[in-house]
Amino acid sequence: MELSEDITCLNGIGDKTAALFKRVGVCSLWDLLNHIPADYVRNPGLKKVKDIVPKERTAVKLTIEGSPDILRVRGLNILNVPAKDETGPVMLSWYNMPYLKKVLHPGMTRVFCGNADVRRNMLSLVQCRMYDPGEYEKQKDSLESVYHLTKGLTSKTVGKALKNVLKNASFPDDFLSEDERISLDMPPLSKCYEMIHFPKDLNEALYARRRLVFNEFYFFIRNIRRLKNNAKKSINSFPLIESALCARFIETLPYELTKAQKRTYEEIIKDLSSEHTMNRLVQGDVGSGKTVVALLAMLTVAGNGYQAALMAPTEVLAAQHMKNISGAVKELGVKCVLLSGAMTEKEKKTARKCIKDGEAALVIGTHALITDLVEFKNLALAITDEQHRFGVGQRKALAEKCSGKMPHVLVMSATPIPRTLAIILYGDLDISVMDELPKMRLPIKNCVVGRQYRPKAYKFIKDEIAAGHQAYVICPLVEESESSDCENVEDYSALLREKLGPDIRVGMLHGRMRPKDKDAVMNDFSAGNIDVLVSTTVVEVGVDVPNATVMLIEDAHMFGLSQLHQLRGRIGRGKDQSYCIFIDNSKSKEKNERLQIMNSTNDGFKVASEDLKTRGPGDIFGFRQSGELSFKIGDIFTDAPVLKLASEYADAHPVTEDGENDINDRKYGLAYLL
Repeated sequence: MELSEDITCLNGIGDKTAALFKRVGVCSLWDLLNHIPADYVRNPGLKKVKDIVPKERTAVKLTIEGSPDILRVRGLNILNVPAKDETGPVMLSWYNMPYLKKVLHPGMTRVFCGNADVRRNMLSLVQCRMYDPGEYEKQKDSLESVYHLTKGLTSKTVGKALKNVLKNASFPDDFLSEDERISLDMPPLSKCYEMIHFPKDLNEALYARRRLVFNEFYFFIRNIRRLKNNAKKSINSFPLIESALCARFIETLPYELTKAQKRTYEEIIKDLSSEHTMNRLVQGDVGSGKTVVALLAMLTVAGNGYQAALMAPTEVLAAQHMKNISGAVKELGVKCVLLSGAMTEKEKKTARKCIKDGEAALVIGTHALITDLVEFKNLALAITDEQHRFGVGQRKALAEKCSGKMPHVLVMSATPIPRTLAIILYGDLDISVMDELPKMRLPIKNCVVGRQYRPKAYKFIKDEIAAGHQAYVICPLVEESESSDCENVEDYSALLREKLGPDIRVGMLHGRMRPKDKDAVMNDFSAGNIDVLVSTTVVEVGVDVPNATVMLIEDAHMFGLSQLHQLRGRIGRGKDQSYCIFIDNSKSKEKNERLQIMNSTNDGFKVASEDLKTRGPGDIFGFRQSGELSFKIGDIFTDAPVLKLASEYADAHPVTEDGENDINDRKYGLAYLL
């Protein structure tokens, strides 16, 4: 069994189950192995019903009292069945698992293990696992993996598939020798997957995870080094000089550029006129004015008779850039064109002609700008955010569009990270840091509160909407999950419609929606047709909505501080005072103290520095970080020591020129890092 094979090669996984796995990003056997547990739970000892404590994971030996009943609430199928032991009754509940109705029979005695709760004054066990009493006795006190799932996919199905792979798959030879593994304190590659999915204890799981994080960082860093080697050989095919267009544009601005903007612009001009092609990262906090600096670089290119392209991560953001930039350069006589999937075929054809003929000096669009249908006359500069970071294939595609000449590359990132980590992660790029915000920005007012504050928060949101403003509400989950009692977008949207009343328009946004639907929701929110947008972290990289003045983040303790700062950056972008409310439901003094950092500063670099200091092993498993610098397993803050270790190992094993790296990337299932 080869690890590159489709997951349907496993017994018991047909097209229907494979489709469920695909929803959580699992298509191949490698994908399955790298579907790392989100958390671990220990199967507790048996309790009596009278001793159950709400909100705790509980195991009880119960006898089914009656027949199961299925309720349909807001699209959910809720199966309820009464049960009891000699000390009292309890209700067993499952979401979207109607097939259990055929399994649960009156008089049946089993051990039920799940999260305890009180619903409608009735003690309940929710999303229980069911065991034969003898079977549970063997598993008592063992560690059980909890996975990110979707409706219809259970942890039991995932675990069964993983055991099949670990038993029958052929693992590649480990790229670390035995001596290197001993020196680095790493387990063998094949063994670490068994240890992380079926650990004896948490220490073993952490030990295995450390190896997988090392792998991920090492292959990433090695690819970065390869890009750096290629960049060193790239002679500047487009030597440029400062353009009068830039001076004219600066004169039109209603404010003075910050010192950081001026310094970064000077560094870009120096690159553009040097012997080698520019490969520069502009790293700036949200709201630091990176787009203005990018536009100055584009105008420099246009003033020298060449073309510049700006690629945005979404069609909505591309349209916003087009609106702002075309308006800013209109008086300068510079032609700007947009190319995105939302346009009609006729509009696309017209845009492509303008690009090919060189009529459009500034081209704005999504990553589709480097597809085969698009031809540039003389592209000299490609600007992209970190989410669309160029790999080897993309740079080759750009070179082909420039008759083999490599254009200058400018990468923009709103993720403030400590410089020591930035040098490792962006080893192929020169770095400009914009650590200053425009004086006209009002600092966001923050507060960290518990769930009991919600009624006041809802009233505050209603008052802001009555004043003509809008609000974001962020939830960590898309839908209700058996592995967490955190808030989810689907249920919370319905809750807010009820709490805020029919006059307030509530919208919903999450990553599982089709791109076209996501763009439609963001367009409505941007246009003011939605008052409150309930979303997951997909709004981290989004359009500017200056009218949004409130952000409420539920279960804020589940996110890293840097990610919270990125989310907070969606507000405070207009002239009005903005407010961010962090709801902490952890009941943990340590996590609440971490969140207080968000109270004390709006400086992203300070937040990132504190994030690096305060995150520890307890933050490793749980909700994954997302956004511009996300990895599948590793986290640059929690795993900073491993990142540095991987960098040192890469230093000792320089990249080769014979294609060996590409082979190894595929061999170890890490081609996604290219």
